[in-house]
Amino acid sequence: MRNYVNERTTLAGYVFISPWLIGFVAFMLVPIFMSLYYSFTSYDLISQAAFVGLENYKDIFMNDARFLNSLKVTFIYTFTALPLRLGFALLLAVLFNQGRKFVGFYRTLFYVPSLIGGSVAISVVWRQLFGYSGAMNDLLMGVGILESPIGFIGNPQTSLWTLVLLAAWQFGSPMLIFLAGLKQIPIRLYESAAIDGASWWQKFFHITIPMLTPVIFFNVVMQTIRLF
Repeated sequence: MRNYVNERTTLAGYVFISPWLIGFVAFMLVPIFMSLYYSFTSYDLISQAAFVGLENYKDIFMNDARFLNSLKVTFIYTFTALPLRLGFALLLAVLFNQGRKFVGFYRTLFYVPSLIGGSVAISVVWRQLFGYSGAMNDLLMGVGILESPIGFIGNPQTSLWTLVLLAAWQFGSPMLIFLAGLKQIPIRLYESAAIDGASWWQKFFHITIPMLTPVIFFNVVMQTIRLF
């Protein structure tokens, strides 16, 4: 009887997960493997695919300056936005872990950008904020940094750093993960350190950071994937 119940439970699990599995295979795995196959061929929509080996890869890495420049910009964007995003996330997670008032409200408030950061509405708001007549130009001109307004997103000198700022702003998801990790650290470790006369910074670097190492590694991996 128990085996029958277990089999029914297992079958129900497969039934519920099957829509996701079908979608993952159809829209993720199949396109990935098809793209990998076609990357080794000379192919267009008219002629048949002809196998060319590594020629396509040799061409983009040795002859395509635009690809190499795009790769460089992608690395700069990723490894500049990553420490900013995780730094803000860890800072706020530590503050929220102190048990301050309205923690739930502020936690939700800071998580919202991660939910809507890629939406069209946020893109429009960000474009207006950093446009010629936007608040950023008004602020910088007001303090004397700029003499005339510039288009931050359309300017090659500032567009990358504007996008880095937008990426760093979406720190809600790693913040919640850091906060969950902080709540797993035993309080007695901090109490023992306080008895020994440790300062806040000593407790942070000798207790918090080492105990958060697996969480930090997880966030680094996941956010690197997202930024790429």
